[in-house]
Order: sequence, then C-alpha cells, then structure tokens
Amino acid sequence: MKAYASEMVKKDSVFRDIAEKQETLWLNNKYLPFDTVDALCQLVVSDRDIEEAEKRLERFAPYIMKCFPETRETNGIIESPLVQISAMQRQLEKDFNTEIPGQLLLKTDSHLAIAGSVKARGGIYEVLKHAEDLAYEAGLLTYSDNYEKLADKEYRDFFSKYTVQVGSTGNLGLSIGIMSAAIGFKVKVHMSADAKQWKKDLLRSKGVEVIEYDDDYSKAVAEGRRLSDEDPMSYFVDDEYSVALFLGYAVAAKRLQKQLEGMNIPVDGQHPLIVYIPCGVGGAPGGILYGLKRIFKDNVHVFFCEPVLFPSVLIGMSSDLYEKANVADFDIHGMSEADGLACASPSGFVTRIDRNLLSGDFTIQDEKLYTFMRMLIDTENVRIEPSSCAAFIGPVSLTADEKGLSYLAAHSIDNDKLNNAAQICWATGGKLVPEEVWKEYLNK
Repeated sequence: MKAYASEMVKKDSVFRDIAEKQETLWLNNKYLPFDTVDALCQLVVSDRDIEEAEKRLERFAPYIMKCFPETRETNGIIESPLVQISAMQRQLEKDFNTEIPGQLLLKTDSHLAIAGSVKARGGIYEVLKHAEDLAYEAGLLTYSDNYEKLADKEYRDFFSKYTVQVGSTGNLGLSIGIMSAAIGFKVKVHMSADAKQWKKDLLRSKGVEVIEYDDDYSKAVAEGRRLSDEDPMSYFVDDEYSVALFLGYAVAAKRLQKQLEGMNIPVDGQHPLIVYIPCGVGGAPGGILYGLKRIFKDNVHVFFCEPVLFPSVLIGMSSDLYEKANVADFDIHGMSEADGLACASPSGFVTRIDRNLLSGDFTIQDEKLYTFMRMLIDTENVRIEPSSCAAFIGPVSLTADEKGLSYLAAHSIDNDKLNNAAQICWATGGKLVPEEVWKEYLNK
C-alpha cells in the first residue's frame, strides 16, 4: 500500500472501508457554496461555452435526423425521458428497510438514441465538433448551412482521410465509434480488459477497428493517445482531459431543467434536488454535475456512485492527488461487473474542476448492481445495464447512513425539505445490450 494511502486508512474509517472493499460514503471535505467557486469555474468552462455547445448540437440536428431516423421524434436532438419510479421507490424502501423521502426519478440516458448511454452526450458531441472544425477550416461548411448536407458522399469522402481514436471500457467507445463511422471517419477504439465482448462485436459490425488490451482502462487510453499522436491525420478523444466531452455532458443540465419544469417539480431552497450518478473516470458525471451547479447552484446536491473495486474519483479527490491516484495504491485489485466504471485512476481535469462542487461519493458492491437491476425490471419494466444501477445505492443509503444525515443537517435539509425533494438516479447505459447478454445478466 502506498504511504499516502496507509496514512488515510489510519486516520479515517472511510478509507479503511475502501481498503477492505466495503461500501462507504465519503463526504467532500472541500465542498463550497457555488457562489464561492463560480468565478474560478468561469475561467475554465463558462455559461457561454455551454450555450455554444448547445447551439452546435442544434446545428447538427438535421444531419442527425437524416442519418439516424430514430431521432425524428425529437427533431434530431438526442435526449432522454425523465420518469417517476414510485414502484421502485416503494420496493427499495421495503427490501432495504429504509425511507426514501420525496420523489424518486430515473433519468434514462440508458436509452439515448444512437449510442444507448450517457456517452451519447459527450462522445457524439466531440465527434460532431471535430467534423465541424475540419469542414469549416476546409471551406466546405459555414455555420448558417443546413448540416444535412454532411451526409452526402462528397463530405464522407473528405472525412475518410481522417482518423478518430479513443480509449474506452465500452460505452464511450460505442458513442465515438458509431458516430465517427457514420460521418465517414476511420475509427480505432482501444478497449481495456474490462470491456464486454458484445460491445467489441457491435463496434466491429460498424466497421470500427477495435484494439484489445489485457490491461486496465488507463493503459488503453495511454496507448490510444500515443498511437494517435504519431499520426498527423488522427484525432484522439481524451476522456481524461477533454473539455469538448465535458461540454457535451454539461448541456444535459438545461434540458433537465426544462423537464423538471414540465413535470411541475420545483427546485429551490424548500425543494432540493439530489442527484446520484454512476462514475468511472469522471467525464460524464463531472460534466453533468458542473452543468447542474451552474443552473441550480446550492439547491442541487450531486453524489457520484462507484464500485468498491474502482473508487478512483473518490481517492483522487480526497487525496488531492487527482489523476496521480490509483486504486492499486490501496491494494485494490480485481475485475468489476460495472465495466463502464472500471477506471483505476480518475480524470485530472474533472477532479480539479469539480473538487469544490461534488457533495460526496458512495461506493457499491457488485452483487447489489444485479439486485437493483432485477428490481427495476420487476417494478418498472425498465432495463438498464448493471453499472447504471450503481446510482440506486444513493437514495437507499443517504438517510440510513450517519454521514448522510450529517450532510443533510450541515446543509439545513430538514424532514420537510426532504419530503419536498426530487431524487434522481442517472441511468447511464443499457439500450444496446443484446438479448442474449440480458439473459446472462438475469441469470447471475
């Protein structure tokens, strides 16, 4: 065990739980009121940056609608429903002998069009931005054009000269691979040992070159980055440092705001919003958290949820070592069923920008992923993949854990406010899972 990890284990029971691979809740010791950190955040990613990202997605809507007919109902905008899951809420309370106050909702990014996961937000956005930049610089596109023309052979031939590469445990690779191949790019996805076979097979069926590694996610990313850097015609989508990915995820917040308003669910001092997001390297949850904070400020409380085998963001933030931290520093080794969350080291960019914004981090045992998965199917007839189910550890544990109660007390969230709260579990993937894989999941 690394020296810093040994010291943390000696000082705090949370880190003893981490070293022993037990479920725990870490409360962010550097959490600050949003107005305190707003000026600093604006220097890195501003409201204007997020607005520009949203406008770019609107420009591409005609192209997306033409190439992916399943998006016609939403006019080429890739968005997921927000649904109330009251039957799941009652079953969780019964089976876990706890109380889940307020409304429990599911943000079904598991069913986003094209890529079937939250990665459709950031991953697809970055590919589209790269394509727009190339076509604009070549004089083939202006921002006032109808982007539907990008589907024409002339443009596909132009894009075919370029390569897009990414390192992934699965879902980011799917979003990058599917969209890049649709545009006409050559695509290489570097996949870690945790990646599921069906995701590799799906990518190959789209004409994507999949490069497999016997090592972890960090190795796949490092090798992908190195090989891309050697090719002047290659662009690397860097899940650990990409601002473009981050912006694509952050756009989700304003859309969620509209959905909450449409459901007559207020978010204010008397009606807190509590959000639980499964977390791997940190890119998707980090961008969503940031966007939510920019809109709802101190009325939103965001917790990440990580497997006990890969609490990399928790360790990176709590140690202030950021991307230099690794779960192996706590002698944690093994393969997680939550393949999309299997990242040994976190994003340095996300852990720094969100260091004062994240409320806390829950960890979860793998077997509970399947318990929650089956329960959601039985109660709501909704299928989300196991890694997505990490989010349910949040509402089950928040008021049942002394640390959770201390967080609520510190933020003046009393029982009345809790009963008025909206609690959202963010489902991150599942739509593209093949039927034979669902049978395997349900038999575990």
